[in-house]
Amino acid sequence: MIREKIQIDEITVALSAAADALEDMTPLFEDIGMLMEARTKANFLKGQAPDGSAWAPKSMATIEKYRRTEGSESVPMNPLIGTSSRLMDNINHQARPDGVDWGSDAIYAAVMHFGAKQGEFGARIGKDKNGRDFFMSIPWGDIPARPFLGIGPEDENAILQTIENYLREAVGQ
Repeated sequence: MIREKIQIDEITVALSAAADALEDMTPLFEDIGMLMEARTKANFLKGQAPDGSAWAPKSMATIEKYRRTEGSESVPMNPLIGTSSRLMDNINHQARPDGVDWGSDAIYAAVMHFGAKQGEFGARIGKDKNGRDFFMSIPWGDIPARPFLGIGPEDENAILQTIENYLREAVGQ
């Protein structure tokens, strides 16, 4: 085999920049984290899963409970946006050199994402403010799964574009 060493400064510089950019990909994963955080929040506003499917609507029991506890006829109909938007507002991300996590640390986030059957987490037993005994299953009714985390087809394209942009910037194009 014949070998010849060719060194072209522009190529050497570009390869060096690419190697540096790939050594610690925290900036890329930060970009992907911000992208997916924004896309997840946008899905909340649309009331849909990452794959574009609509979330199950609020049950009439939930709507009636909102009316009783909030004292208002105006009930937010979006299934995962209550009066506070706390779950949506709590979506965040954390980038590392080897990946990115995004989601929510809200205590009820997993139940909202995966759903739960009535009584799946036990029950509360006690006395109400009038001294009467009560028993309440947790959750008090079935909660349908409403997936809010994940990567849908449009997200895949956006992530690939983000990676492409990152690599172009790394080699100076």
